Amino acid sequence: MPHPVGADPRPLTGEPLALDLLNTRWIDAEGPRDLLESPDGLAIWLGSPPVREQTGPLAPAADRATLDRLLETRTALEALASAAAPDEPGATGATAALNAVLAHGRIRRALGADGLPESVVEVDEPAWGPAWYAADNWLKLVADRPDRIRPCANGACVLHFYDVSKNGTRRWCSMAGCGNRAKAQRHYARRTHAGG
Repeated sequence: MPHPVGADPRPLTGEPLALDLLNTRWIDAEGPRDLLESPDGLAIWLGSPPVREQTGPLAPAADRATLDRLLETRTALEALASAAAPDEPGATGATAALNAVLAHGRIRRALGADGLPESVVEVDEPAWGPAWYAADNWLKLVADRPDRIRPCANGACVLHFYDVSKNGTRRWCSMAGCGNRAKAQRHYARRTHAGG
């Protein structure tokens, strides 16, 4: 069921850009959902804060070319996020696919007019912008704390998050959703076991 442009229906937003792209797929009471199943969904994603903050002036139109490049990138990120080790067969192909996306952009360093260094992202064409930024963001997450990139502990949930908690023990995509459901299930199991 398509959603109106501007209304982001996803249950988890605000994660780093690479994970925000992964989280364009989710499962709710209606079943599996995919925000990127149409250009309207792409327009919603392109207008979301993580994307606007990253892509800035490189934000392209919500067209088929941009959508195809994002889907290619999301597929690679899904394989990398689910791989137990970087040298797994699926991860090797995903690494090559992500590197292919990254080959369509570069960071140009220059000395700005104010005398300070600046970094300017250049992509082969605007349609590569969001995909390139998401791939670049994955590199930053992996370089910083790869162990903090996690899937939700709810086996029925497909969302991912970057654990920024102080002790690094976050387990759920959100306590309001999956976390509360797990607590309710544990409570019900205790009550059923105690009463039986």
